[in-house]
Amino acid sequence: MSYYFNKVLKTKSFDEAIEQATEELKKEGFGILTQIDVKATLKMKIDADFKKYVILGACNPHYAYKALQREDKIGVFLPCNVIVEEHDNGDIEVSVVDPIASMAKVENDSLGEIAVEIQNKLKIVIGNLN
Repeated sequence: MSYYFNKVLKTKSFDEAIEQATEELKKEGFGILTQIDVKATLKMKIDADFKKYVILGACNPHYAYKALQREDKIGVFLPCNVIVEEHDNGDIEVSVVDPIASMAKVENDSLGEIAVEIQNKLKIVIGNLN
C-alpha cells in the first residue's frame, strides 16, 4: 500500500503549485495550519543546499474533531501533510499523505470511516490539480 497520492505538474511554477494546492484543499474544507520551507530551513540550520520543497500542514477541523473524539492520540498524525517539491527537470510534484495508510496501525475501528472520507477528499484535491 502506498502511503501517499501525488501528481506531477508540468505547467505550473513552484509558487503557483502551492497556491493551487492551497485553494483545492480549501474547497474540500482544509485550512493550512503550517507551512515549512524545507529548503530555507536546511540552509539556515545546517548550511545544506536542497531543492525547493515545502510541507503544508493541512487540517479539516470537522474531521479532526471527529477523529480526536474517537482517539485522543490521533493528533500524532495531524495535520495531514502535503508536500510541494521541484524536481531537477523543473517539474513540480504535489503529494499528500494517505490517511488510511497512516492510520493503519491504530487499533480503533471507529476511525476507518473518517479515514476513508478524508482520503476521498484528498484524492479530489490531487485530481483537481493541473
